[in-house]
Amino acid sequence: MFNSLSLLLGLASPAMNTTRLGRTGLKVSRVCLGTMNFGPQTDEETSHAIMDRALELGINFFDTANVYGWKKGEGWTEQILGRWFEKGGGRREKVVLATKVYGAMGDWPNMSRLSALHITRACEASLRRMKTDYIDLYQMHHVDRDTPWEEIWQAMETLVTQGKVLYVGSSNFAGWHIAQANEIAKSRHFLGLVSEQSLYNLIDRTVELEVIPACKAYGLGFIPWSPLKGGVLGGALQKATEGRRTADFQLKKIEKHRAQLEKYEALCTRIGAPPGEVGLAWVLQNPVVTAPIIGPRTHEQLDSALRAAELKLTDDTLKELDEIFPGPGGPAPEAYAW
Repeated sequence: MFNSLSLLLGLASPAMNTTRLGRTGLKVSRVCLGTMNFGPQTDEETSHAIMDRALELGINFFDTANVYGWKKGEGWTEQILGRWFEKGGGRREKVVLATKVYGAMGDWPNMSRLSALHITRACEASLRRMKTDYIDLYQMHHVDRDTPWEEIWQAMETLVTQGKVLYVGSSNFAGWHIAQANEIAKSRHFLGLVSEQSLYNLIDRTVELEVIPACKAYGLGFIPWSPLKGGVLGGALQKATEGRRTADFQLKKIEKHRAQLEKYEALCTRIGAPPGEVGLAWVLQNPVVTAPIIGPRTHEQLDSALRAAELKLTDDTLKELDEIFPGPGGPAPEAYAW
């Protein structure tokens, strides 16, 4: 179990390797703790225990969003993090804290998206909820096509100057959006985007066309969300048999990919590694990937992520995974042209 005294004294020895977040000097763990389930699915006591365990394992990168908790305007998940930080013991200082802005925090105009007004108000509210003076990585949860980049960057620059935000990232951006945002930031002599968070796993590989190449070209850290496709790549066939994955939407995903999953799980058995660890290891072997986001419900799932970060897949295994889950064929335009 977690030794709270060792954390309090700063004596816990992190087991997980770190890497730089894109072109920055910021060091983060090779997996990122996702908190989306904290509140709606995982109660506060368990959420706090998971975060304590994450620190014990050396996971220092935590991701949340102001809309998580799914009670409009309340920031339920951010509040859970704030009460955990409030316990002290160096928790806030050890964590690289990432949250997001864009989603609706109320029904009135200017309570969503990326106007300078909403960015400023949303940041202040997140700081209050999480009981912190600064956000390490402030991410735009989606692109806002109606707000000019000059306005967005002016707001972000102000927050950085005030010390309330240290780095700015994006989420669910296209490659073109990354290029556009960073070119305008460059013209303003501003650091710009340092990371992109996108859907990426063995099944969902569209970002290989343009998003990942854009991240590589501009020096962005790439943070995959749903690296196991909501558990489908975590041994779903066996778990479905055991009755652990009975939700209709989950069963539909499993049936859609059953033929591939049968081959995948057979491969995992053959190489002697659990499917969930193989799926995470595959994502981590992409050199542009900084840290996939995991959403553990138990300590064992956290330990499993640690093992995945150490698992190296052979070239033969990678080739077989590509045959089971073929991607788009590489970056654009070569993937669809000569």
